[in-house]
Amino acid sequence: MAAVKVCEAEKVYIMHGVRDDLRLDGRGCEDYRHMEIETDVVSNTDGSAKISLGHTDVLVGIKAEIGKPRPMVPDEGYLEFFVDCSANATPEFEGRGGEELGVELSNTLYKVFNNRHSLDLRSLCICPGENCWVLYVDVLLLQCDGNLFDAISIAIKAALFNTRIPKVHISEDEEGGKEIELSDDPFDCMRLNVENVPCIVTLCKIGHRHVVDATLQEKACSVASLLIAVTHTGMVTCVRKMGGGSLDPESIFEMTEAGKRVGKSLHAPLMDLLQKEESLGKKRQKVGFLG
Repeated sequence: MAAVKVCEAEKVYIMHGVRDDLRLDGRGCEDYRHMEIETDVVSNTDGSAKISLGHTDVLVGIKAEIGKPRPMVPDEGYLEFFVDCSANATPEFEGRGGEELGVELSNTLYKVFNNRHSLDLRSLCICPGENCWVLYVDVLLLQCDGNLFDAISIAIKAALFNTRIPKVHISEDEEGGKEIELSDDPFDCMRLNVENVPCIVTLCKIGHRHVVDATLQEKACSVASLLIAVTHTGMVTCVRKMGGGSLDPESIFEMTEAGKRVGKSLHAPLMDLLQKEESLGKKRQKVGFLG
């Protein structure tokens, strides 16, 4: 993952600021940076979103295609994730540098989102055991300034909210076989219920305290991080420890409680923003490089 080097004096300065609940950019320990979200930004997808979190930029596109359900769950559809770490985001991603991070991000996203507790996968089933919708979620990292997991998870939730899947009409031919017809009416579509889709909150342990939405400089001062996926009700669906350092049980408990608190408070304003943007229709003003 992208990293920066800080000297010992800078580390001491950052750690003392975190101890006093005052970070380099003036935020408190549980505050996010300024966030901008746009949906419906890529025309050749069924749903898309772009997020800017500080100087971290992420673009997500979702394509729905008909595939075969998995044998273990014949009445459910599923999601497939692919993360592309653009070399423009950081020089470390040049060549094969971003592949390892892309696989790590994809595996984590699969655990967080591809389960019936996060999304109603049964609504993606067309014919049990025969056909289902497969959602291909492509994530492109455009710029990296720390806290990738949080930014990606918010962008995925926004893109899923924006996704429109064509209605399916099933008919039988003369030989008794099934024929699948897709509606070509853009308004005759299925929307996904994203209420239970979790957001990821990453907490970095710095000194004796922890911070939310760490920058690359703060990440360099952190011994370990705890990644927590939280739903709108505050339920934790996934926990993962990252980094080479260790976390004592008391720290894990405190970080988990903070993650639940921050994650729960993240969902309501996010959904309000997405619904408000959608209500504007074509009147909404597109900003950023896609404007």
